[in-house]
Amino acid sequence: MKSRRKFLQTLTVAGVAATLPIQTMANTQDSQKMIHQVFFWLADKEGAEAFKKEAAVLGKCKTVAKFYMGTPAPTERRDVVDHSFQVACTLFFDSIEDQNYYQTDPMHLAFIERNSTKWTQVKVYDFII
Repeated sequence: MKSRRKFLQTLTVAGVAATLPIQTMANTQDSQKMIHQVFFWLADKEGAEAFKKEAAVLGKCKTVAKFYMGTPAPTERRDVVDHSFQVACTLFFDSIEDQNYYQTDPMHLAFIERNSTKWTQVKVYDFII
């Protein structure tokens, strides 16, 4: 009887120990800060300034912690540097959950609806920090 109880205790402890890292990762993932970078290739390559005025609304979305927007820098032409886009936005979020909310934010959705005909390609890079 004593060895059975000891076995069950050991089994319980092992089970809890095995799930702790998974639970910790899940809790940490929601609280990790995130960067969302969006690169736009515009149909009218000369329309970057007008497009930037439209895109500025993205920085006003409820869960955006920081927002930066710009055009390609006049850096040296190298194989690893892509200067082909016209406008890029970098948005900082305090969590993946905040970024998920942003995807359904009415201001974000309205921006897409108003402007989706203005770009020929969009590329997004998301990463956690």
